[in-house]
Amino acid sequence: MNSTVSIKSPEQIALSRAAGRLAAEVLNVVAPYVKPGVSTDELDRICHDHIVNVQGAIPANIGYHGYPKTVCTSVNHVICHGIPSPGKILKKGDIVNIDVAVIKDGWFGDTSRMYFVGEPGPLARRLVLTTYEAMVAGIRAVRPGATLGDIGHAIQTVAHRERFSVVREYCGHGIGQIYHDAPQVLHYGRPGEGLRLEPGMVFTIEPMINAGKRETKTLADGWTVVTKDHSLSAQWEHMVAVTPDGFEVLTPWPEGTGSYPAINPAA
Repeated sequence: MNSTVSIKSPEQIALSRAAGRLAAEVLNVVAPYVKPGVSTDELDRICHDHIVNVQGAIPANIGYHGYPKTVCTSVNHVICHGIPSPGKILKKGDIVNIDVAVIKDGWFGDTSRMYFVGEPGPLARRLVLTTYEAMVAGIRAVRPGATLGDIGHAIQTVAHRERFSVVREYCGHGIGQIYHDAPQVLHYGRPGEGLRLEPGMVFTIEPMINAGKRETKTLADGWTVVTKDHSLSAQWEHMVAVTPDGFEVLTPWPEGTGSYPAINPAA
């Protein structure tokens, strides 16, 4: 990861936008298949085939630091980096995050969404909706002159209101022609602290919120991160560009936000 934060031109942001929209499209395409009885490996295959055969893009995760699959599928108490497997079968009541990244014309698109498998329990639903609200609060804090601390504070305020905890070991990141670039975007913080935002910055906001305590544990596969207390965890992720008067979400859902609140109410 570079230590300096790149400022992207309108032409470069257009390339980021194109890659981001492809990543968001993948998560829309796989949505109908997220149901009881499907394996996470099958979901991975669907995403892979769409990226390669339909989009003509490159699955960014395959081989990244040795990662073996196209997407990460993080179910229930898995915080992030869950590896798709033929033996992991989704059940009614599960919640799952699918995280996808693509490369198009040398530019990365990176986004993730939560899915309900059948009808979730009350706590699972509240956690997923609160985590979405926290991400939106963080995104709405983005504007020139604001700081990364403003983003983190907005996110943790929403999470702590519901007595949930914010994972601290993993964060958002700059993105462009480099997958994980500067800056690191923490999902907790103090207003006014940290890097000051400028138009042309592009980064992800991707809070991971636990229903229990924030401590994490990495499993023996070296990738799968779970809650130490086995509590549920949820995550959402968007790519965001800082614009002269605010922000632009570069990974908008093709079908719109549906029952979820719009991120930019004025849009």
